[in-house]
Amino acid sequence: MSFHKFYGNEVERRKWQNPGSILAAIGLNLDFTFVDVGCGEGFFSIPAAKIVGKKGRVFALDSDVEAIAMLGKKAFTKNLTNIEARVGTAEDTVLCNACADIVFFGIVLHDFSDPAQVLANARKMLKPEGRLVDLDWKKESMDFGPPLSIRFSEERAIGLIEGAGFKVERQEETGRFHYIIIARR
Repeated sequence: MSFHKFYGNEVERRKWQNPGSILAAIGLNLDFTFVDVGCGEGFFSIPAAKIVGKKGRVFALDSDVEAIAMLGKKAFTKNLTNIEARVGTAEDTVLCNACADIVFFGIVLHDFSDPAQVLANARKMLKPEGRLVDLDWKKESMDFGPPLSIRFSEERAIGLIEGAGFKVERQEETGRFHYIIIARR
């Protein structure tokens, strides 16, 4: 199923999810290296690139060739040269070793065929002091978003994250539809 079927277009999505305020809340700063796993067309990657600045870096990964192409066009249009966008699966890709200040999953962890492997790869990408951030759908019935059957409850997400060797620092609601979990190695 397409992204737009679940979430609407980017303008509609911004009505219920503000990427800038989410990135600020997770502590993204100037000169950081940010890894956006399952980045789609760059809903979080583009604002992250602006926040980290010219000396910072954004690695963006998605298995959808068209989404990565669209992200590249958006980055070019906005003159953002600090985004490295790649096509690949999160289960098979480690974008860098111990380079990331933040590895971010923006409403995608439930989509991977092997989330435990994806989290193991995230651990490899994080600096020792880096943070893993999982933003995902609450496991509640809603008029949009992915089917309830594939959503992870907060408890399941925490179990997967801790099982991959992370310690959860905090978890909280972020808006009406989502929760966020922040963890460290």
